Amino acid sequence: MPKPFYITTTLPYINAEPHIGFGAEIIRADIIARFHKLAGEEVFFNTGTDEHGQKIYQKALELNLEPQAYADKLAEKFRDLIKPLGISEDVNFVRTTDKQHIEAAQEFWRRCHKAGDIYKKQYKIKYCVGCELEKTESELENDKCPLHPNREIEIREEENYFFKFSRFQEILLDLYRKNPEFVLPASRQKEITAFVERGLEDFSISRLASKMPWGIPVPDDAEHIMYVWFDALVNYVSVLGWPKDEARFKKWWLDTDGAVQYCGKDNLRQQTAMWQAMLLSAGLPPSKKVAVCGFINSNGQKMSKSLGNVVNPLDIVAEYGTEALRYFVARELVQFEDSDFTKERFLETYNANLANGLGNLVSRIMKMAETNLEQGQVFGDDNLPEEYELCLGKMDINKASDLIWEKISGLDRRIQLEQPFKIIKESPEAGRMVIAELVADLYSVAKMLAPILPTTSEKILNLIKENKMPDTPLFIRK
Repeated sequence: MPKPFYITTTLPYINAEPHIGFGAEIIRADIIARFHKLAGEEVFFNTGTDEHGQKIYQKALELNLEPQAYADKLAEKFRDLIKPLGISEDVNFVRTTDKQHIEAAQEFWRRCHKAGDIYKKQYKIKYCVGCELEKTESELENDKCPLHPNREIEIREEENYFFKFSRFQEILLDLYRKNPEFVLPASRQKEITAFVERGLEDFSISRLASKMPWGIPVPDDAEHIMYVWFDALVNYVSVLGWPKDEARFKKWWLDTDGAVQYCGKDNLRQQTAMWQAMLLSAGLPPSKKVAVCGFINSNGQKMSKSLGNVVNPLDIVAEYGTEALRYFVARELVQFEDSDFTKERFLETYNANLANGLGNLVSRIMKMAETNLEQGQVFGDDNLPEEYELCLGKMDINKASDLIWEKISGLDRRIQLEQPFKIIKESPEAGRMVIAELVADLYSVAKMLAPILPTTSEKILNLIKENKMPDTPLFIRK
């Protein structure tokens, strides 16, 4: 019997409107979740919102709102992405302001403290509010964070609680050595390994409540609230019932080949080193795998909320539809490296590969089938190609998508070369055989599309079942 599979996105920070970067992440996670469901596995798919920290507090003050009221408003905008992006209806949506999460984060703190990995000290650092992270001189360019060049680096000096990150250097290196595919792609595993090899510094995990009160209170010390990263990372286990529901946590975190986390490359340190050390400190096993995606750029420039050049995924859906965006994310954006998004490129690929490609192919084949075949005459193969399954098993969505469009191109070439519409005039039996084979291959395409373009897949399968061509094109040329 297949083991259960758990996959989670990062929790987007709600200091601004949703953007295509997170849209791509949740679509990719949904594709992998759907693939594992097709394989007969029980799947728990998690996403949600990260709602504490200084950026949220400052934004709420700017808008003259209570932080909770601001968080409630923005969290709904992220929840409202689920249907337009075609995300599985059973996806779990967690908020770090949820009571269950708050209680779990405080218990997590207690366990790390009991393990001797939390202490208090006075410190002075350079701090990027955009990243909500301390920055070393080597990470800055012209005394600014390269990820948030429009924000001033803050100098902070106060007494905080610290986590003994330095204690976990060799433990983390051993984790990476024993699990060569712990981080995807391999280049990111090399990057985090090099980072840990250079030596780890303990990091601050609290803030003075008198200066920044918006956060989860530190247990037994009302003067401090938890650092936003320490709080938010705990969601990956709090959503599984930890620490109260041991059976549920065991099922999804311990007795699984999953426990897979998606994140962007700016989360590499937090997800693959800080979080893993925190888990080990709390006496919990590390994650199974962390998939680290590249940035989405706009005309060569990093797309980010702070730079003001973001694209709202809902705008794309409104103009081209859900499936068009899912296609672009799955095949045209390079998953593990940086890639560029422009509306011109989106339109070009939409017309070439959806309207003129897949959509036109479906109309051509099903027109021949409706004219020349009887309903129920064609039987497709429900088995997915082995290479395709291997690709999605390794979370290589780009390659899996390419395999589908290679099959689509192959069917187009076969129609052009064999011209079944001519064969059937000369030899009806031979012509019907060729058309039936084309429909069977189209059935295979539809099955392969199911995790990536679920609505389109269902439409094609229904057309084949009813043996008719679509009343309207699946994708209308723009």
